[in-house]
Amino acid sequence: MLWLFFVLFFGALCAAPLMNWWVHWRARPYVVPPEQVDHAQVGIVLGALVYGRSGRLSPVLEDRVDAAIALYKAGKVERLLMSGDHGQSNYDEVNAMRRYARDRGVPDDKIFTDHAGFNTYDTMVRARRVFLVENAVVVTNGFHLDRSVFLARSAGIKAQGVVADKRAYLDANYNDSREYLARCKAVLNVYILRPDPAFLGPEIPITGSAKASHDD
Repeated sequence: MLWLFFVLFFGALCAAPLMNWWVHWRARPYVVPPEQVDHAQVGIVLGALVYGRSGRLSPVLEDRVDAAIALYKAGKVERLLMSGDHGQSNYDEVNAMRRYARDRGVPDDKIFTDHAGFNTYDTMVRARRVFLVENAVVVTNGFHLDRSVFLARSAGIKAQGVVADKRAYLDANYNDSREYLARCKAVLNVYILRPDPAFLGPEIPITGSAKASHDD
């Protein structure tokens, strides 16, 4: 048992850098500046922290939504898909993102909401299987973007990625460390585990009205 432990431990140490390299290699050709983005059905915005009942966006999330709004107003995407955690009545990332974009000029019927995007893997699988997304621009921060694009393309979406960073973030070192392990998990989910998202549900085509995805 001791030998087996060491074999597994050192195997994991060797595999982790390779899995991280694989995610970067598969995603990086599709990460482009906003002005070079090809037209797409939708901009997929990954959720992050919102503050309490006020729903104020954290700096990380505010930058993501601002970047997506800019893509919409530039005509690069036809719609926005706000995907995040709304698993409890007192915590709601997606409607906070929706209100923020709506208040800045994006029509409400162009803002889709995915209330069960509890993690990046779930978001991308649901984007393909629930919202029937075929092509998209993934909008998130640089530390998170390669994994997001990798998962989107692995889910069958023709995805490009745009970096949303506009400032330095206080927890940058933590985010980088967390991403190293998250990329390993992404590879395992795509090629070995292949789990279903926590929730699927009826289809809400991204080509229709976003109001079918709203909960009010």
